[in-house]
Amino acid sequence: MSNLDADYNLELLATGVVLLDPELRIRALNLSAENLLEVSATRSIGKPLEALLDEPNEWLPLLHQALSENYPMVRRAIPLTTKTGHECTVDITLSPVAAKVGSRSLLMELNMVDRLQAISRDESEWQAQATLKEIMKGVAHEVKNPLGGIRGAAQLLASELPTTSLGEYTDIIISEVDRLHTLVDRMLGPNERLEPEPTNIHEVIEHVRQLIKAEAKGALEVVRDYDPSLPDFLADGGQLTQAVLNLVRNASQACGEGGLVTLRTRVLRQFTVGGTRHKLVCAFQVIDDGPGVPESLLSSLFLPMVTGTAKGTGLGLSIAQRIANQHGGLIQVQSVPGDTCFTLLLPMEI
Repeated sequence: MSNLDADYNLELLATGVVLLDPELRIRALNLSAENLLEVSATRSIGKPLEALLDEPNEWLPLLHQALSENYPMVRRAIPLTTKTGHECTVDITLSPVAAKVGSRSLLMELNMVDRLQAISRDESEWQAQATLKEIMKGVAHEVKNPLGGIRGAAQLLASELPTTSLGEYTDIIISEVDRLHTLVDRMLGPNERLEPEPTNIHEVIEHVRQLIKAEAKGALEVVRDYDPSLPDFLADGGQLTQAVLNLVRNASQACGEGGLVTLRTRVLRQFTVGGTRHKLVCAFQVIDDGPGVPESLLSSLFLPMVTGTAKGTGLGLSIAQRIANQHGGLIQVQSVPGDTCFTLLLPMEI
């Protein structure tokens, strides 16, 4: 960056900040602006802002107006499209600032409306998961206690039966009680404490990829798109492997034989997860070309026993979300027919 952060460390801001000269060439920009405009500071400084954007960008005339009238402006919900074709909606604040005598620079602040809405949704999801966990604990306690009594009574009854031929009925009772007990435990998900240690996310993903390839027996294409810059971070490798396995297996089952699954990793900087801002966040995406998630299921997809397949138990995604939450992270989903993406967000506290 340039001298943009001389007085404040603007790299820590979620707001994209761009300083423009009187000809609307970029003089400086912070990290959030680099991410939003999908450019690097070294390659963009000195270039016209318009060269980094796709046409039409309806707010460009506002920049000229703010400079000519020397008056701050605020515009809400303005569409922005980058040269790469990425579309988003931003709130723009324009502030003319004095440069040298006879000229003015323009300070532009960009707040991504889409991201603010996503943060709000993520925080609501995080709170909902925490509430659900407490409810499930209570339900499990109320269910497991009578199950234990039923099992004990069945065992006593079996010992008092006059003939062993009647024992098959008590065996069924005991078997079904054990099945329900196991189901309740699975609904609760992992309850053991995390054992964090330096973990390489790509080693975890590669292990899962090999497992899925073996299960698919060559009927599934798996594409890797890894960001090699991701550092190791503290995580429970065993639980993280389970979460990744559940996501990739879900994608494999969704697209079926002959399907395509893409495994992608990226690093996100100054990113908010569950209402908490983190310096670095690992984003692991599992993308499949299956039929997509029915819209009616999207809002409840991570609840226990919710599934879109006849053979599914509805627990895999719920458990994966629980593991992500234990790591301070979250799983998001976006889906249209032919393109479903589950994103596992994990803070990288090094």
